[in-house]
Amino acid sequence: MSSLICGSIAYDTIMSFEGRFQDQILADQIHILNVAFLVPSMRREFGGCAGNIAYNLKLLGGEPVIMATVGGDAGSYYDQLAKYDISSDHIRELPEAFTAQAMITTDRDNNQITAFHPGAMSESHLNQVADVVAHRQSKKLNIPKIAIVAPDGRQGMVEHCQQLADAKIDFIFDPGQGLPMFDGKDLLSFIEQATYVAVNDYEGEMLSQRTGLSLKEISERVEALVVTKGSQGAEIHAKGKKIDIPVVPVEKAIDPTGCGDAFRGGLLYGLEQGFDWETTGRLASLMGSIKIASQGPQNHQPSQEEIQSQFKKAFNYSF
Repeated sequence: MSSLICGSIAYDTIMSFEGRFQDQILADQIHILNVAFLVPSMRREFGGCAGNIAYNLKLLGGEPVIMATVGGDAGSYYDQLAKYDISSDHIRELPEAFTAQAMITTDRDNNQITAFHPGAMSESHLNQVADVVAHRQSKKLNIPKIAIVAPDGRQGMVEHCQQLADAKIDFIFDPGQGLPMFDGKDLLSFIEQATYVAVNDYEGEMLSQRTGLSLKEISERVEALVVTKGSQGAEIHAKGKKIDIPVVPVEKAIDPTGCGDAFRGGLLYGLEQGFDWETTGRLASLMGSIKIASQGPQNHQPSQEEIQSQFKKAFNYSF
């Protein structure tokens, strides 16, 4: 079974400032702010929600199908996808645009200043779920039975949720950092269309405030509501009960970038395989922990056997 992943593909340029922002930015002079930071180290990572989720799903042995938009500068990203045998058939290239880019400067206290250029991501609505289905039918490839709508261009997220609902493809609505783009009416519509909703605890509070629904009421409108809570694990609300998912401890947390996407890769794999929610959540939690022990969102490379071994060690059974 394949999973359709609707969302962003982006480059993350990460720069390290060896001082503290608070020593460079004067609070009483913020109205005339004009500062520059010397960043001796800089690296470029492959990122974007769709790319990260697909990467983690592929590590597990799943079949990700990415639907996204990129610019004319995406050559190295295509190489990254090809390296891991992830299909780029439904990635639309807009030669005149840039691929979405996040430029992140981190100080010695791990405070961050980020500039984000959406680039081609803003045109994600040009992609159509029906085109993916028709193409895969013509090639005699399996049609995705599960999907996720992750942060993307606003119009794209609106249209893709509707298209998936019309196609009767079960999907996870994962608003992420895109949540502030939508008002209560929009979010209620997404909840009605979606099969599952996945948020972190902060997003869950915002979702509740904007819709006027409690998390319990939201969970009653979908098959499952997944709420991640960072170092405190996660909760899955399904069929009237709450399932607590523990965090899998790591020796050293290196970089949380992309942990939520790794978790969602685990969710999709569990849904692809028909696992129960306990196992699906635990596998998702493990994928987040594997990711946090590595720098960057797509640099961890455990084998499927290593993932199985770590799961058994953490939970005393195999998936």
